[in-house]
This record gives sequence, structure tokens and C-alpha cells, in this order.
Amino acid sequence: MNDLFEVTPGKRRLCASVLGMEAIVVALSTPVAIKINHVSAPVAVTVGIGLAVLCVVVTGMLKRSFAYIAGTVLQILAIATGFLVPVMFFLGVIFALLWITAIFVAHRVEGATKR
Repeated sequence: MNDLFEVTPGKRRLCASVLGMEAIVVALSTPVAIKINHVSAPVAVTVGIGLAVLCVVVTGMLKRSFAYIAGTVLQILAIATGFLVPVMFFLGVIFALLWITAIFVAHRVEGATKR
């Protein structure tokens, strides 16, 4: 189980892909929150763009094992943005599943190639 927290190039690539796409989706939820759900602009920008920036920052830190914990926290925050834009409950869960899948698939594939 300790190998699951090992940082490998494949795991970094897969998780970076998930966080990169998530940053785009979360950032694009900002105008939706403002125009359709009538969330105040400062709140929507702080949450949407702030979370997108955090996704990019964590992507840059994926060389360190603690970044995967931070990425998991980001998944919870992405789901919580559903309180501003309800469809983000669904999209947040999808990204959380992609995040978990990226970690386990990379672990499994790279574990098989070590043998």
C-alpha cells in the first residue's frame, strides 16, 4: 500500500491531465454562476478562478507526494462548488472519480512494468 503514495512519471502525467482539465471546467463555471445562477461576481470569481488557479498550482507540485493529498482536497472543493452551480455536483464527482482512477491505474500499470 505504501507504493500507492510513490510518485512516478505515469502517475504525474495522468493526475496532471485530470487537474488541467478540471481547472478549465471550474474556471468556466464562473460565468455560469454569475449569469445563470445570479451569484455575486466577487464570490463567483473568487471560488471559480481561485479553484482553477489552485488546480494549476497543485499540478506543478505533483513531483511531491503531498500534492496528491492536496489534489484530493481539490476534488472535494470542486464538488462543493455545486452549491454555486448545481451541475458542478455532477462534474465534481466525475473529476473525483477520474482523479482516483488516475492514481490507481498508474499504480497498477507501473507496478506491472516493474516486474
